[in-house]
Amino acid sequence: MQAFFNGRFIPETQAVVPITDRGFLYGDGLFETLRVSRGRPLWWGRHLARLQGGAEFLKLALPWSSDELRRFVTKLIEQNALPDSVLRITLSRGSGSRGYLPTDANNPTLVMTQHPLPALPGTVRLVTASVRLMAGDPFASFKTANKLVQVLARAEAEAHGADEALLLNTDGHVAAAAASNVFWLANGAVCTPPVADGALAGVTREVLLEICRARHTPALELRLKPEDLPRVDGVFLTNSVAGIVPVSEIDGMAVNQSPFIDELRQWHEEAIIRKGEASADP
Repeated sequence: MQAFFNGRFIPETQAVVPITDRGFLYGDGLFETLRVSRGRPLWWGRHLARLQGGAEFLKLALPWSSDELRRFVTKLIEQNALPDSVLRITLSRGSGSRGYLPTDANNPTLVMTQHPLPALPGTVRLVTASVRLMAGDPFASFKTANKLVQVLARAEAEAHGADEALLLNTDGHVAAAAASNVFWLANGAVCTPPVADGALAGVTREVLLEICRARHTPALELRLKPEDLPRVDGVFLTNSVAGIVPVSEIDGMAVNQSPFIDELRQWHEEAIIRKGEASADP
């Protein structure tokens, strides 16, 4: 498998960062994970905008323009011959002197790797994690390279025989899943926690909220206590690889299954097709 590594296309096994790289030392960086469909990176513009926003927030310069990065992505997909796959972009501040101060780290590291598309689940089982996300976290808008809460939460879920972890925030509200945004259906509305509650500003989350509003379906950002989840009409997760996935149980208890989730999945797939037909850069 080929990887893009700081301007070169090389075998993935040769794409090695030095031990002085701040991404390795401190998680000083960002990443994006997106789905490639029929050779096109889905919602590329939205993922790149989030990466650029995170880079500005961290005062970290992207070493190539958006047009250059798009060309590199196209070439990587062609070289690996994986038109349906997962693409990951990783950006770190690069190497610098020992210590937190980043002033002499002036050469960012940018890596892009491609991976086979995993089998997509029909439903998922959640376990509420003991670790929590910080309410009001300013980093929630970006995919930073430090995801220790999510790492511990996924390990805890697996230890309990679940597929994914449900994360609460420090105020006790539902925030997200470890690798997904959380949605629920209630009183005819499609609901999800606000980013201010620690939820990632997910691309699929954003797309789905826009789709619902365009179809005159109430789409709300609300706070929810975990004890209220069993009373909602349905629960599902969203992320850029799997799309929309219904939740079948939480902490060993079955949750309501709504046929409307299948309709939302269809709306999402139709939006992907329309975007792909309208632009070479979906």
